[in-house]
Amino acid sequence: MLSAECEERGTDATGIAYCSHDHLSIYKRPLEAHRLRFRIPEDSQVIMGHTRMTTQGRASRNRNNHPFFGEAGGELFALAHNGVLWNDDILRRSKHLPKTKIETDSYIAVQLIEQKNTLGLSSLKYMAEQVEGSFTFTVLDERENLYFVKGDSPMCLYYYPRCGVYLYASTEAILNRALGRLNLPIGKPERIMLDCGDILKLTHSGRREMASFDASSFLNPWDNCSLWPVQTARSKHKRSAEQAYLEELKSVAACYGYSPASVDRLLESGFSTDEIEEFLYEGTMYQ
Repeated sequence: MLSAECEERGTDATGIAYCSHDHLSIYKRPLEAHRLRFRIPEDSQVIMGHTRMTTQGRASRNRNNHPFFGEAGGELFALAHNGVLWNDDILRRSKHLPKTKIETDSYIAVQLIEQKNTLGLSSLKYMAEQVEGSFTFTVLDERENLYFVKGDSPMCLYYYPRCGVYLYASTEAILNRALGRLNLPIGKPERIMLDCGDILKLTHSGRREMASFDASSFLNPWDNCSLWPVQTARSKHKRSAEQAYLEELKSVAACYGYSPASVDRLLESGFSTDEIEEFLYEGTMYQ
């Protein structure tokens, strides 16, 4: 039910990661969530999911879809990304990372963690401070530890004290609609608030551990756009990614009955693209 509600975030592909008998598995297909047929093993207690709207790398090539496998310190992990990164090519060259057949910008996050040869709060901090763009990352390891790396992309996390259950989705509206349809007797949730720059680890037992990364680059997302006649490849690459994201946003808005001009008017009024995306999914956008 939750995965079907998350189709708002993308219908090009759907994937899940879970652990069973101490083994991490990923199941993903280039299908809408409601068409994906999968069975979660009874011993799996932590499930990480993703629905994809393609921005880079064809969804028909399943290797481009989320979650992605990684390996650090001899242990497997799965990573999913919500957002767009624009410095993946630069990082791959400057950090001497191996070439890969995976064509998405998101996979650079996996490679940066692998470079540190460990998965933990410190390696996630390193990764988050290297990438540039919009993001929230979720990461699941073989011991069923679930990590959230909160950038400027939306994410909502609920905790149900009565039964010790955590639920998350990109937006609160998606969570509430799914819960309304499920009508589960699990009591009233507490919302776990994460700010841009926060890293949260939920252990298998439900214990929380917190860390942070330097999120100062999010304070002025346009600070790298050169005003000089000679512009760097980095700034051109950045504007290209931002333009692609804006075009995707306008395309999604059209599916909801809003014109591209409506998006432009909100931008001119001072709203960010992430806020406009939130308006769309919550049904509060105006013409």
